[in-house]
Amino acid sequence: MLLVSGVSTRADLLDSLGVRKSATNQSSGTSGAASYLSQDQVVSGLKEALGKGVQQAIARLGHDGGFLTNSEVRIPMPQKLRSVEKTLRAVKQDKLADDFVTTMNHAAEQATPEAASVFSGAIKSMSFADARKILEGTNNAATQYFRDVTSSNLFARFLPVVKKATDSTGVTSTYKSMREKVSGSASFGGFGKTLLGDDSFDVDAYVTSQTLNGLFKMVAEEEKRIRANPAARTSDLLQKVFGSVARQ
Repeated sequence: MLLVSGVSTRADLLDSLGVRKSATNQSSGTSGAASYLSQDQVVSGLKEALGKGVQQAIARLGHDGGFLTNSEVRIPMPQKLRSVEKTLRAVKQDKLADDFVTTMNHAAEQATPEAASVFSGAIKSMSFADARKILEGTNNAATQYFRDVTSSNLFARFLPVVKKATDSTGVTSTYKSMREKVSGSASFGGFGKTLLGDDSFDVDAYVTSQTLNGLFKMVAEEEKRIRANPAARTSDLLQKVFGSVARQ
């Protein structure tokens, strides 16, 4: 969620933001030094940008239809169940397959707001070293920072929420109905169990993983937007930090 364009090389990034680590530069009383931003200002600016980007990403997904109506993140039928879906549609059981996809996406929508506190913790704990790594990184460095720092915690936090959501939205019951329809129907000539396999598919883990993928995709889009669009820098601090880069 940070702007790095307009700077000739990565090595120039911190200088372009006015970050000076030497005691001489930090304590200088010259007018030139006064224009430099402190490390605290840079970190605060990055944290604000990250917070705004995450807030927007969660808002885009954490509501009814947030996943289901968004083709970029809509959770599809699991690959392992594609043959089941094909068979169901062949015997005019389209609604059962469609309901399963719909309920998975609604479960993801219910789980998404849980990410707020996890991301907030990651942002609060971000150090100057983290900020420097992001500034010197690629255009998706902030998103990658979140992946590295929050993925395990998010999965652990999401999973019980997804389990509750899959029950409340009917994912579990719909999945069971699909299995029963395929395994028990005479239309499949005794091949239903072979088609489904011996192991039950872990719907909750699948929905959790897909929810995280969709969330990080939206975070990446917000990062790109803030980098590219000056109008997205909606506070004095963001204008100051990112404006320092843009003027170089």
